[in-house]
Amino acid sequence: MNPYDPNTEPGTHFVADTLGISNVNMLNTTYRPADPLYRASTRVITSAYELNEQHDRVTVAAKDAFPLLESIGRGELGRARTSYVFLKTSIPKLGELLTKQDQAADQLIEAVSAYQLLLPEPDTEHASTEAHEEKREQRSGRDDDWAIEGDRQLKALEVVELGDLRLCRTALGEEPYLSDGTGRRPQVLPSTVRRMIADGLLLKDTSESPYRPGQLLSLTSHGEAALGAARTATSRVAAALGRSGAPENLGRPAHPAPAPSAGISSTASHPHSR
Repeated sequence: MNPYDPNTEPGTHFVADTLGISNVNMLNTTYRPADPLYRASTRVITSAYELNEQHDRVTVAAKDAFPLLESIGRGELGRARTSYVFLKTSIPKLGELLTKQDQAADQLIEAVSAYQLLLPEPDTEHASTEAHEEKREQRSGRDDDWAIEGDRQLKALEVVELGDLRLCRTALGEEPYLSDGTGRRPQVLPSTVRRMIADGLLLKDTSESPYRPGQLLSLTSHGEAALGAARTATSRVAAALGRSGAPENLGRPAHPAPAPSAGISSTASHPHSR
């Protein structure tokens, strides 16, 4: 639903209606400042509010001129000479403001069109621009390989599977952190999550703000497959270790029997055997 009134907020109403969003102010929050989409979306927001402002100015000027035009329409031309002076200045001002309003509308249409041209293709519209950039940069021997070493990737997959894990940013510094809604930060590195997003294992919901409540993370089909494979491998290793240890434990006596003494005859314990 479009929350903006076209009669009072034509700029923001046009953006919300064209792009299918409910909060124009949040349009640029899912992009990094260096991203072309950040600059394009910021221009859309600025242009929308510029049109709103120009519309307000036209409305005020029209309201001021309307009583004078209404009196002229009733033939009341000689009631106040000062009204003519005001009318002679207000009409040209209104025309100038209308021209500026048209220019603001043209700039907004151009800004929205430029933004739409930068959007990803429909089949990848839910993937963030950041993920696309990281995928293009992905290569063997990356500098961030440490982020998924050991069991870091498996732990991240398991935590995401549990649900409610979100990638967030602080208001200052743009530093990312993870939240699961409990107030405690989970034992998963943001660098691990960012790397796994770039590798196509995780997906973040870019329709939500990265600041509050954060962008919900979910497993992609590749992530689900990786989690299943890791669990299968772990089970096989545990089973192999169990099989290798069983014969050794069963074949070894718990308490070895003492060897018989060499100096004692077998008949010594039977005195009547002579």
